[in-house]
Amino acid sequence: MRKSLSARRRAAALLPLVVMSLGAWTHAPVRPPNPVHLRAVFLGDAYTAGYGIAPVDGNALLCVRATDNVPAVMVDQLADQAVEVQVQADVSCAGARLNHVWEPQDLGGGLTAEPQKRALRKDTQLVVGSLGADTVGLGPILKQCSARLRGNEGALMPATAVDTASPAADCRAFFEKGAGATWLKERFAVAATDLDKLFSEIRSESPDARAVLVGYPRLVPEDTTTCRAAVPGGTEKPLADVPENALSFLDKKVQVPLNDLMKAKAAANGAHFVDLYAHTEPLTACAGLERGIGALLEPSAVTLLHQPLPWFLHPNETGRDTYGDVAAKDIAKLYVK
Repeated sequence: MRKSLSARRRAAALLPLVVMSLGAWTHAPVRPPNPVHLRAVFLGDAYTAGYGIAPVDGNALLCVRATDNVPAVMVDQLADQAVEVQVQADVSCAGARLNHVWEPQDLGGGLTAEPQKRALRKDTQLVVGSLGADTVGLGPILKQCSARLRGNEGALMPATAVDTASPAADCRAFFEKGAGATWLKERFAVAATDLDKLFSEIRSESPDARAVLVGYPRLVPEDTTTCRAAVPGGTEKPLADVPENALSFLDKKVQVPLNDLMKAKAAANGAHFVDLYAHTEPLTACAGLERGIGALLEPSAVTLLHQPLPWFLHPNETGRDTYGDVAAKDIAKLYVK
């Protein structure tokens, strides 16, 4: 298991002393590079917020935003690469869609999160965002494909099945040939329009900022037979009762097109894209002890009314650390040559 963020920061603080000692021993002067200083804002949904990872930020309980989430790892790792980030705001929030960058997000009980763009400032230099899965409808797709999610076990997932009259066992046919195909096409069209608006909002609010769009980690492996066994030490299969023939659909017809769309829209808007999907085949929900994604109905580390929240296929600590590291290295290359 990787060190906690605090342990890693202590180790980083000691590193210059060790290097200086080695430098004195070998008579070779060691001069760390002059760090780049950036003011940054992080936008995002549950994958950014660290849904399921404890502890939760007391000021963002309804967003289920972890204290040590992906942005925290990124900041930590960027510092190791001579990029010092002053976080102006992290407004990532579970359930956020792209339109919640410019519209309030309903958090239930009459409460809302203000539009994420309000965190952007004129002097912001770096905007890192990761949104799109909720706009495309990952939650409704999973509920369409899981009878268990349609019941009490999925009550805490803020989504409904696309068509409850269509059996979960038939979800692949529903999305490929039935009414679900039209629904999915419409969701991707909305995502395409909203991604353009995302970058437009960033340019308007922070005209001098560099925009970075971070894609999503891979959820399902190429070999879906590895998803048949329960997670190590648990009783839940990684994708619960989602039919095996729907797993490749989830990967090839939802994740891959979303990743491609995000990459294309980033390029068209002069932004940088971090391709997490390409780096995370070994860490899917079906990767056993190495998995970076919590199983669909596996209990997470966060509780609500003394009941653990299911992971609902969100990054665990291994995933958080890996995604933060990958994104930080990619971003550092933009500033440190």
